[in-house]
Amino acid sequence: MTDSFVFDFRETDYTQTALAGGKGANLGELTKIAGIRVPEGFIVSTAAFESVIAAAPAVGALMDGLSLLKADNQAEISHLSAQIRSIIEGITIPAGIAEEISRQLSRLGAGGAYAVRSSATAEDLPAASFAGQQDTYLNITGEAAILRHISRCWASLFTARAVTYRIRNGFGHRKVLLAVVVQRMVFPQSAGIMFTADPVTASRKVVSIDAGFGLGEALVAGLVNPDVYKVSDGTIIDKHIAVKKLATYALTDGGTEEAAVEPEKQHRQVLTDEQVLLLAHTGRIIATHFGQPQDIEWCLAEDGFYIVQSRPITTLFPIPEADDRENRVYVSVGHQQMMTDPIKPLGLSFYQLITPAPIRKAGGRLFVDITHFLSSPAGRERLMNTLGKSDPLINDALKTIMAREHFIPQLPQETEVQPADKCKEAPPAPAPLGNDPAIASAMIQRFEESATALKKHILTKSGPELFDFIIADIQELKTIMQHPHNMGMIMAAINAAFRINERIYEWLGEKNVADILSLSVSGNITSEMGLDLLALADLIRPYPGIIAYLQQVTDDNFLEALPQFAGGQQVREAIDNYLSRYGMRCAGEIDISRPRWSEKPFTLVPMILGNLRNAAPGAGKQKFEEGRQAARKKEAELTEQLLHLPDAGEKIKEIKENISLLRNYAGYREYPKYAIVSRYLIYKQALLKEAAQLVQLRAIQDTADVFYLTFEEFREAVRTGKADEQLIRRRKEEYTVYEKLTPPRLITSDGEIITGAYKRENLPADAIAGLPVSSGMVEGRARVILNMEDADLEEGDILVTTFTDPSWTPLFVTIKGLVTEVGGIMTHGAVIAREYGLPAVVCVENATRLIKDGQQIRVHGTEGYIELL
Repeated sequence: MTDSFVFDFRETDYTQTALAGGKGANLGELTKIAGIRVPEGFIVSTAAFESVIAAAPAVGALMDGLSLLKADNQAEISHLSAQIRSIIEGITIPAGIAEEISRQLSRLGAGGAYAVRSSATAEDLPAASFAGQQDTYLNITGEAAILRHISRCWASLFTARAVTYRIRNGFGHRKVLLAVVVQRMVFPQSAGIMFTADPVTASRKVVSIDAGFGLGEALVAGLVNPDVYKVSDGTIIDKHIAVKKLATYALTDGGTEEAAVEPEKQHRQVLTDEQVLLLAHTGRIIATHFGQPQDIEWCLAEDGFYIVQSRPITTLFPIPEADDRENRVYVSVGHQQMMTDPIKPLGLSFYQLITPAPIRKAGGRLFVDITHFLSSPAGRERLMNTLGKSDPLINDALKTIMAREHFIPQLPQETEVQPADKCKEAPPAPAPLGNDPAIASAMIQRFEESATALKKHILTKSGPELFDFIIADIQELKTIMQHPHNMGMIMAAINAAFRINERIYEWLGEKNVADILSLSVSGNITSEMGLDLLALADLIRPYPGIIAYLQQVTDDNFLEALPQFAGGQQVREAIDNYLSRYGMRCAGEIDISRPRWSEKPFTLVPMILGNLRNAAPGAGKQKFEEGRQAARKKEAELTEQLLHLPDAGEKIKEIKENISLLRNYAGYREYPKYAIVSRYLIYKQALLKEAAQLVQLRAIQDTADVFYLTFEEFREAVRTGKADEQLIRRRKEEYTVYEKLTPPRLITSDGEIITGAYKRENLPADAIAGLPVSSGMVEGRARVILNMEDADLEEGDILVTTFTDPSWTPLFVTIKGLVTEVGGIMTHGAVIAREYGLPAVVCVENATRLIKDGQQIRVHGTEGYIELL
């Protein structure tokens, strides 16, 4: 790379984004791939852009004004952006830069036609495409026109859409610079876009090609429907030939025009099959060179294909890591655990340490490899009876995979398939269990005694010894979790609910009666958490001074000032007691790095104030008692109805036995996760002391940096007193990217996302289908809430969100219905919705987009759908 402001494509490569912008750097890299033809050209560097901007101080002041705006302030964004563009377009390009451009044009042919294209430093990157945010000008002729359009490209960095995009994606206006690509025009017969991974299914084995006549601009702008060809393993597997009525062509004197395609060509295939296969092969070469799937712009001239751009496809979900090249199938852990957000590396490590499942990582999420299960009839049946039964969309996706005869090799019939996860994802059939609530009490006592011992002994550990101690304690936790009574009670309650629902529907025609029979069961630690917060509000209610104080506090130190108010000491102690029992909870609690309530007690304040505003005194006890009475009443009603049926005695006996099992064990369902996250807090407090030591040693800048290390990397940092700061910085950047990704329920080793669908008839027109998990029907105002901290609920609202974990439970005492995008019959939100008697529908694809905040909706919790009113 020279010190000049302008340089040839061949002088740059993908490492020079800061000087050439994303588009320019990628073009430079393309010129280095043997056999790939790139139209010649040059780059006007970001240094030239900076020198022009530096000469216009008014631009800097206007950029400062833009930095204060939010994305929804469109009027002001448009006003300030227009001013900046006007100033930049009015600046004469400095003589030195203009001379360098002139020399490049003389080399290439000053009389030729060129494409003048913007190339931003935050463009065509692995983490952000910024596609279409800056301007491109085609068929520009003459040096004066090229200079003018270079200025227009610089100015296009400040179109309203580009400014808004940067605001939404967190890019500072001063940090994004612009280079300009000037590239010799190709006048193609046809042009288009090629994706080296299928943009619909995300399969990395499928190349998808869009093709249209003339220049590619009409296709990119969406003015015409393209032909679409799909290629896999050197074979065209799908072909859609569109009717192509328009095309964009270059004009002789410069510029472009849209023109009608001749009638005889409108139905013609744009590319021959041989050309499709050749282009797909070219795409594979380019993707292999860049090391990731590419979005490629191509054109076909008389002498063959040219590549005019290649950028990473930024929307693909990463493929879970594997140790071989065999076909594999992965199921999302997050969809089972009600936590689809990314997890930091330390959190991923801890989950992998705790679960016996074959876990893989991708996109900051965890996936279970279920390939072994799919390889035998017994394994498939087990999957369908566990994952398939709890989530209809997983069920349908699994059927799609099973229908592919040769994707997963089949094991011999007699081969026994071991469960993927004895704790969660695919539980084995539990040993027979008696019907005695004392079994639950004994298991809880064992968990609590073990946690007490952990608290005592971990205080004596530090350095590498602490990490060894934690590993040993996790083994102790796993031993308790693997006790036959632990999974036995959970499965006994699930099976009892299924049997009750099946029998009563068969005998009496009533659906989902187990939802009522499981109201206000004893021993549910999660529902007790919500009721206890109501009791805490009742304690505060008589003290207006404390209420006024809580309404104006904003930080986590609010507890310190409470004793100065009347009743304050008692309230302080009550909150401390609440945090002692539930302070390990937080949103996304399966990630050990997430701040717990005991670390951020202010999290409780909006919930307490909401309870004071929306709940009557004594609402917690009343709610529990009403549920208990409703369950008793339902049992009595069923008994009376069954008396009139044949074999009444046997039917009543069977139902009562299952009701007893349900009420004795359903509450225990929530305890194992509580036990795990209780330990998480103990581990975390000890580990943060080690992190503080690393800060003192200047090995890391902040204690939270250790969350971006794996457990073993953290141990090594403590042993050596050194940490890889570059690795931590890269992991932070990756985490920011992962936050923007939506994880799939099921993904293959080809990267293909298998989506399920509801196969249901007789739903009302425009109904939104989901999984019914808690009976009843309710109408109300939808509150679409993506973060629990943003919840501002009124009594009677219907909560619509992506997922709920136990930390959301205190909000359930206010709402009267629940809709989530993720969930199953026995996930936490469903369990607590039934416990509180809230009609609920979960597993609703795109619920937070299809339902608008404030919209009136009707939730059919028995049938499993939502109506927009």
